[in-house]
Amino acid sequence: MNKILSELNEAQRDAVKHIDGPLLILAGAGSGKTKTITTRVAYLISLGIDPASILTLTFTNKAASEMRERALSLIESVNYPPTLCTFHKFGLLFLKFNINKLGRNNNFVVIDTDDKKRIIKSFGIDLPISMIASEISRYKNSLISPKEVFEKAERKNYKTIAKLYEQYENYIASNNLVDFDDLLVLTYKILEQDIELCKQTSDRYRYIMVDEYQDTNELQYRLLRKLCENHENLCVVGDDDQSIYGWRGANIKNILEFHESFDEVKITKLEVNYRSTNQILKTANALIEHNRERIGKNLTSDFGDGKEIAFIESADENQESQTIARKIRKLIDTGADPRSIAVLYRVNALSRSLEEGLNKEHVSYNMVGGIKFYERAEIKDLISYLRIIANEHDDYSMKRIINKPKRGLGKVTIDKFLKAAYESKMSLFEYISTHEAEVKSIASKKSFVALYEFIENIIKLKELSSDNSYDFIFELEDTFKIRDYYSTLPDAVDRVSNIDEFYGLYRDYVKQNLEMSVDEFLNDLALQSDQDQIDYEHISIMSVHASKGLEFEYLFVIGLEEGFFPLIGDGSDIEEERRLGYVAITRAKRELWLSCVGSRFYKGRRATLKKSRFLKECGVCKGSLVLEKTTSFKKGDLVKHKIFGIGRIFEISKVKREFKLKINFSGTKRDILASFVEKI
Repeated sequence: MNKILSELNEAQRDAVKHIDGPLLILAGAGSGKTKTITTRVAYLISLGIDPASILTLTFTNKAASEMRERALSLIESVNYPPTLCTFHKFGLLFLKFNINKLGRNNNFVVIDTDDKKRIIKSFGIDLPISMIASEISRYKNSLISPKEVFEKAERKNYKTIAKLYEQYENYIASNNLVDFDDLLVLTYKILEQDIELCKQTSDRYRYIMVDEYQDTNELQYRLLRKLCENHENLCVVGDDDQSIYGWRGANIKNILEFHESFDEVKITKLEVNYRSTNQILKTANALIEHNRERIGKNLTSDFGDGKEIAFIESADENQESQTIARKIRKLIDTGADPRSIAVLYRVNALSRSLEEGLNKEHVSYNMVGGIKFYERAEIKDLISYLRIIANEHDDYSMKRIINKPKRGLGKVTIDKFLKAAYESKMSLFEYISTHEAEVKSIASKKSFVALYEFIENIIKLKELSSDNSYDFIFELEDTFKIRDYYSTLPDAVDRVSNIDEFYGLYRDYVKQNLEMSVDEFLNDLALQSDQDQIDYEHISIMSVHASKGLEFEYLFVIGLEEGFFPLIGDGSDIEEERRLGYVAITRAKRELWLSCVGSRFYKGRRATLKKSRFLKECGVCKGSLVLEKTTSFKKGDLVKHKIFGIGRIFEISKVKREFKLKINFSGTKRDILASFVEKI
């Protein structure tokens, strides 16, 4: 064990040798987090602590498997290994022994997301199934009951979802089914209602560790509190600067307020980075320093300075993708391993121009954790609409879009149409157009009306497309409301962005090819989207979210413009956007390129863009947009100070990283720093 400990740096050893009491290991990117956790497990066992009393929780099976393997390799001999698994695997093990406390049998079946959607679909409702499934999951993870959802719902749709939620819960309980969320929800409920079992469970697991603590949600936090009912031997490992999953329920306050949730918390910071050069870390540190909601740390490199960060500024996305593709081609031609190269973007729609640029330079790529632009469902739907307009006898495309957006046509009805068309030796479009009476006998009254409206609209758009109109694509959207349809589904922001990107691509094509037909556009598209598999190995392209946990020798980050990175709009959080920027930069090991453009297709139109504020904040570009750091306070707000009482803000200014507020306290005006008052 002494030899193993000697291989750690001082901060890592400090974390490993802490035994009793709450411990927060603030682990910066590339700072040896996994090594520290696994060594701590081995160290506890080396002291004679029962392995059965050690519980380590992770978020993925891959992480759990890697940690288990590394921890056991450090232990000379052990009769049985400690429990090291995901939160949900722990819930499954717990329920197998204790679900009877809820009056349920332990021979329950765990259902996956597809099973969940099929159950909801069987209720026969018009609302999007994926959206309902997502909402139910959100309610469960917030421990909100169907009754509470119904009482709080202001819109009719959400009252309907509340009823479906209740119907779904009754169905899975009566059939002894457990969904993914239930693995934690039911575990928590049992521990909450059975005080004696809660204490027994807490006694059993005397030493608890949690990886990626910044990604925990409210339910996971409350479950951990139950597991620590009889002790506070909780060691959490994470990085507040890499908390990027707020949109799916992760609560950054869990890590920021950990020292307030437990008594006498020890905080150890791992600040030596074993991945990137100092130039890269200096850039990342400068960017994240602008966030106010953070504990604070400063990464330093174990590799020395390295090359300066390169800045690429292009006129538009086509020039950007061409420049980057050529740089990548040159790297590969001079001996770089394609697998060590990656391109990151914040918005998935940006992959379209990037993919085309790489194809033209014959650079093979692998899209990590995503789908290539032309393979996305919403883009395939749009292409199918264009194909039907160009050739109404295309049954494949007709079948794809006949019920998108929904026109009340089920699979059985569509299959009947296909069979009848085949027997009549006609295309599906032709059969429906010429056999009104037969169609009426197959379809419901509502779907019959919607179907013939669809046919008439295709004919109308076919005539319009022959005029080679720049506005044709607007007419397509206005007629079929494809954006509206996808805006109700999960990942709506990405899907609508992809649709806008496609519309912009079409109009740009019309501008450059004045005699173009829809046929020609589709043929050219087929050539562009067919990637040449030239290299045996691929570079990687992916969203910043998909890059979490990965690292690359050569890294390009594109789309650094206001509105794209950071993403700005309803629901966006500038501090989480900045954390995403930090994650992107710290994926680079040796060389980093940051890229922006002067104009890009934005919401379906070409727009002039400003450089991202992040370029200025990280010190790469002096000419970028300068925006003040945000504050939650504004002029006119009522605030409370613990000594001076209640006052009203009449002026706000910035002092270094803080905000100074001028406040009128019942006629007495004072200058107070923002962190010393709270909003009323």
